Amino acid sequence: MKAILIVYNQALTEKVESLLNKSGIKGFTLFPSVMGRGSAEGEPRMGTHTWPEMNSATLTMVNDDLVDAVLERVKKLDEVNHEVGIRAFVWEVEKSI
Repeated sequence: MKAILIVYNQALTEKVESLLNKSGIKGFTLFPSVMGRGSAEGEPRMGTHTWPEMNSATLTMVNDDLVDAVLERVKKLDEVNHEVGIRAFVWEVEKSI
């Protein structure tokens, strides 16, 4: 099992939910307000007067065979909306209850 953390501009929230639905993923946790800045090109998203935009993050646990399809959908979404920003990170889930 893998954990996928998707971090994105709040403007992409509905598209990320659609991405999960199209991937057959029902379970996820949404973090609606996440602050930060991308490591390469990202503008700060701090919810302040100077940097008013915010990010959201979605965490989901999936079977290994779904990871590539999710990452491909995230990549395509980023290519269409590169200036908005979306990233995905994957790691192994060793145990869960």
